[in-house]
Amino acid sequence: MLRYPVPSHAVLVWCEFREVQDRSLESVEAHQGMTLLIPWCIEHDIETQHGVLHVTMRGVPKGNRPVILTYHDIGLNHKSCFNTLFNFEDMQEITQHFAVVHVDAPGQQEAAAPFPTGYQYPTMDELSEMLPSVMTQLKVNSVIGIGVGAGAYILSRFALNNPTLVEGLVLINVDPCAEGWIDWAASKLSGWTSNIVDTVMAHHFSTDELTDNQELIQTYRLHIAQDINQDNLALFCASYNGRRDLEIERPVIGLNEETVNTLTCPSLLVVGDTSPAVEAVVECNSRLNPTKTTLFKMADCGGLPQVVQPGKLAEAFKYFVQGMGYSKYTTLTFLYKCVISITTPFYGGEGHAAQSHSLQRHSQKRTGHPSEPGFSLGLFLGSRLSREFFLAVVLLHLHCLLFRVLG
Repeated sequence: MLRYPVPSHAVLVWCEFREVQDRSLESVEAHQGMTLLIPWCIEHDIETQHGVLHVTMRGVPKGNRPVILTYHDIGLNHKSCFNTLFNFEDMQEITQHFAVVHVDAPGQQEAAAPFPTGYQYPTMDELSEMLPSVMTQLKVNSVIGIGVGAGAYILSRFALNNPTLVEGLVLINVDPCAEGWIDWAASKLSGWTSNIVDTVMAHHFSTDELTDNQELIQTYRLHIAQDINQDNLALFCASYNGRRDLEIERPVIGLNEETVNTLTCPSLLVVGDTSPAVEAVVECNSRLNPTKTTLFKMADCGGLPQVVQPGKLAEAFKYFVQGMGYSKYTTLTFLYKCVISITTPFYGGEGHAAQSHSLQRHSQKRTGHPSEPGFSLGLFLGSRLSREFFLAVVLLHLHCLLFRVLG
């Protein structure tokens, strides 16, 4: 069993919601009978047209703000995929202002019962079609999706079919392509010569990472082998391997933006520089609108950036949320640090000059034009979103300076 750090205010006690009193959750009566894992975390089993989905909701929807919705990769569940990221301090600065819904693919949650013999596992398309029912049941109007691998594909398909429900996407290790016949043959051969755990490990980690990061590899190998029902996992893997091509294409700006099939919401593509998914993510980037898409190739990172580098990903996600217009829900302390980092070149000084590169230091340097496939803009520098955010934080900085002068 994987162990995760939790916030100091979390109470790790299982109890019935009806027995909990004086909790800071809204509409307690509406959740009578639900199981409460921690005071701000409620588990639901939601019926959809393609079966039951196990979801975990942290917090409650707040006003017209979107809810952060996550979807994990094969071999993982929402805990092993996202707990490290969402328990990170910088990420909690965001989640205190946004509710979070974690979706577990059918049969992948902890202690999931095996499916009966002959059970037809949902296709990737059907898994995406289950999400509107989740939103309706939980009274969620719109989401910012964070998906990894298979989960990134599912959220992409969901956004293509329901563009009004998705305000933004963070897609980690996304592959927009159907499995080619060479990949199909390789997976068949791998299935004959190795077990499901080895196949999933090769999906997550490069050959170098499998040999260099033994502690991480051993932790996730044991998790995949012991905490996930193996028969259920095999069904989920088969569904992912049978995915269709997303059939998206890059629009020609000013010509066919309204008619071409592509993601219409702001999108942040994330991949570790040694991940097996690098080529797939670069291919996805080449098919998306360059004015709404940023590719973040994370240095010194492999197949699980949300686990290995949660601080970098949390920082990138903050910029992403701010660029979408939700900067007021990020703390002033963080904004001020950003202003200092961005504006120090204007004030000179060798020490400050080194600081000025802090927003770029995590992305791999690359030359070229943003419309070129695979071009990395790092943390939104040079993109339309970053220019808007840059102006906002500079104005904030000037306001602070003026306040000091007048004060």
